[in-house]
Amino acid sequence: MTSTICHKRPMKRVQSLKTCMIWLFWAALWQAAHLVIQNDVIFVGPLDMIRALADLLPQASFWQTLLHSFFKISAGFLLAFSVGILLGWASYACPLIKDMLEPPMVLARSVPVASFVILALIWIGSDNLSVFISFLVVVPMIYAGTLTGLENTSRELLEMSRVFSISFFKRLRFIYIPAVHPYLISSCRTALGMSWKSGVAAEVIGIPQASIGEQLYYAKLYLDTAGLFAWTFAIILISTVFEWIFLKLLMGVRH
Repeated sequence: MTSTICHKRPMKRVQSLKTCMIWLFWAALWQAAHLVIQNDVIFVGPLDMIRALADLLPQASFWQTLLHSFFKISAGFLLAFSVGILLGWASYACPLIKDMLEPPMVLARSVPVASFVILALIWIGSDNLSVFISFLVVVPMIYAGTLTGLENTSRELLEMSRVFSISFFKRLRFIYIPAVHPYLISSCRTALGMSWKSGVAAEVIGIPQASIGEQLYYAKLYLDTAGLFAWTFAIILISTVFEWIFLKLLMGVRH
């Protein structure tokens, strides 16, 4: 047992070192491309991005903007997560609901985000645009994952639970949740990234005040490519942290 643990630790160190070397390789390639292009408007290097980010970090407006967009997009995702699961359960329980929901889910998956953004600007304005768009993009993914998991629940286990008169809550805990869990995890991995991409894209089009999208728009307007890269890097960081925390919590549900 002890030897196995000791063996795993060097393996983890090797894997971590390998990951760092891969990232350093791509950062070096990025810097090399910047040196070849030699045009800060078209393309900046990692050092320019770090300097731009260092200038932003002490500013209170930077953190306010970051938190404002974070809460809006996260709210859209969490609302979609809850609604998607409820609609998936309803469709599983009632085939008519499943048939009724099919057209709107197809539309939500197929219609370009830009079209929804323009419609949402007319309907609700720009303040809650990222909440609405994140919700709209994520709902079909969570719905499909939940419904697929429920439809693939073991029929033998369900039949056995009926024979032994197992309560609904025990069936939910020991049969349904383990069946849905892997499908939901898979859906969330995609949905989390898409919520941030669509939410920020909506902000760029709608330009709500104190949003990341507004800052990206101004970076484009003033040809501030280093600032554009810095804000993009900040988006990647906060979305990655949110994804890691949410998936950790979701994985813990099964246990």
